Amino acid sequence: MAERDEALRTACFGALDVLRAEFGDELPLRGALDRGFAFRGRRVPFFSHMKGIFRANAQSGPAALAVQTSHRSPYADAAIDDGFLYAYRSGSSAGPDNRALRSACELAVPIVYFVGTRPGRYQANYPFYVVENNPGAQMVKLAPGAMVGPVDEREPVPLLDEVARRYATREVKVRLHQGRFRAIVLPAYRETCAICRLKEVRLLDAAHITGDALDEGAAAVTNGLSLCSIHHRAFDHDLVGVTPDLVVRVSPRLLDDDDGPMLELLKHFHGAALGVPRRPQQRPDRERLAERYERFLVAG
Repeated sequence: MAERDEALRTACFGALDVLRAEFGDELPLRGALDRGFAFRGRRVPFFSHMKGIFRANAQSGPAALAVQTSHRSPYADAAIDDGFLYAYRSGSSAGPDNRALRSACELAVPIVYFVGTRPGRYQANYPFYVVENNPGAQMVKLAPGAMVGPVDEREPVPLLDEVARRYATREVKVRLHQGRFRAIVLPAYRETCAICRLKEVRLLDAAHITGDALDEGAAAVTNGLSLCSIHHRAFDHDLVGVTPDLVVRVSPRLLDDDDGPMLELLKHFHGAALGVPRRPQQRPDRERLAERYERFLVAG
């Protein structure tokens, strides 16, 4: 039987765990992913950002270690209910990259699916498996697996149950959506909270005006607000609202309460003007704000 490179894959996943603990879900190429990972005295790349399918020189076996989708390729175009469609590399289907992709399917080995959220930034999704190969369409299907076992001895396993696979796929889609959404909203607001003007990017979120659980919850900058974690949570729970005229309102329940300095911080911005992007085409959609503000009034 062909070599599965299990020890190398374990080292790869462990190194990505460390990077995600340091940088969060969105990993920078420079200073993080370009470090690669250590394996038996060698430095092994995580993937090649120049091409989609990657098999490392340090591998003994034939199967790919990782695949990647550029930020210029909309991931939603390839998303299906229980996984993601991924195309062969253009050219001969017998080429080495395509053979590595097919071998990952035949050997049922775990791989990493890197998805670009913006230039130089990627989300690392693992373990993923190549669960179907369609040579006629020159396409494979990727599906998420799971890491099981104790924290220091986790092992990747495929998800064989259809319901579990669909749920895991949904979780990945949401995470990718949030990453891509954050990548377009925060820069438009100059990485500043639109309410309190906090500039610490690690404490900022991209908040949906129309919730992403809804069909119209598009990953568009005009459907987003850059908010700090506290104001994002308050906005999501209709404790803070924004009028169509871009004025911040605080729920009467909070205005009438007296519960210490943190609450006073929220109340302080009642009636303040919302900070908006410089470019008019990036500013919040007034119709979406009006619909959302109606919900705020009802909740209050």
